Amino acid sequence: MNALRLGTRKSELATTQSRQVAARLTELTGRKVELVGVTTLGDVSKAQLAQLGGTGVFVSALRERLIEGGIDFAVHSLKDLPTAPDPRIALAAVPPRQDPRDVLVSRAKLADLPAGAKVGTGSPRRIAQLRALRQDLEYVPIRGNLDTRIGRVRSGELDAIVLAAAGLNRLGRDREIGQTFEVDEVLPAPGQGALAVECRADRADLIELLGVLDDAATRAEVTAERAVLAALEAGCAAPVGAFALCEREGTREGPVNLTAAVIEIDGERSVRKSTAGPAEAAMELGRELAAAMIAEGAGTLMGERNH
Repeated sequence: MNALRLGTRKSELATTQSRQVAARLTELTGRKVELVGVTTLGDVSKAQLAQLGGTGVFVSALRERLIEGGIDFAVHSLKDLPTAPDPRIALAAVPPRQDPRDVLVSRAKLADLPAGAKVGTGSPRRIAQLRALRQDLEYVPIRGNLDTRIGRVRSGELDAIVLAAAGLNRLGRDREIGQTFEVDEVLPAPGQGALAVECRADRADLIELLGVLDDAATRAEVTAERAVLAALEAGCAAPVGAFALCEREGTREGPVNLTAAVIEIDGERSVRKSTAGPAEAAMELGRELAAAMIAEGAGTLMGERNH
């Protein structure tokens, strides 16, 4: 039986997490997997993600290879997926997610950085929430691979950078973390820390095979979070944070607790709301929370659309 072809971005983090998914699939099913590297727009462009439109820049090329039949399935960071479904593509599995929180790579905690210190991040969501904590710091756009970004702190060019905990943990680089932000300080991006395993929607055999990787609780969490993003009509570059936690009741998924916020980019105003409901209603839960946020002016704070 031929090895399954897993499409992945070529970055160290992407290939590492894809290898982890491949190893787990082989362990559970006995199927061999080979990695196929794919270059995406987000990998080759030097522009900030917000300028590229954010959503889909790391995903489109992989999906094109799927549709063409050049690969059998693909692994993405789930927060990079567009919220609009593609009928040609199936989200076959959402494996158990890593730590969804944001972290600071620095020699000091955020509260201890001197006024005017330079903090690297290109994320409007992170900048808005960090400004709510420290208005007196300078937030600097930053791109590049992990070593490049961390190197700018070690060289003294930047005083700190903000990254996702999940990426550092998957690479075994958690020793770089100087501070972990709790979700009540900095809400993560919807779907942060989770992976998406996609294949063609017409491959029922593959959907069934890949389904062994799926974690129902994680899927419920990210479904609720991304439903907020979709209902707000916001891309991954918008200042929107969301975090859901699905309680486990034995072997079943219990209630989902969902918190989301839209933060004005200067950090001075925000709309933040929470709700809870059953895991099977995760999408409706997110949509209803977004509607409540819009009613309180969330669209105005995003500064992108007039709701």
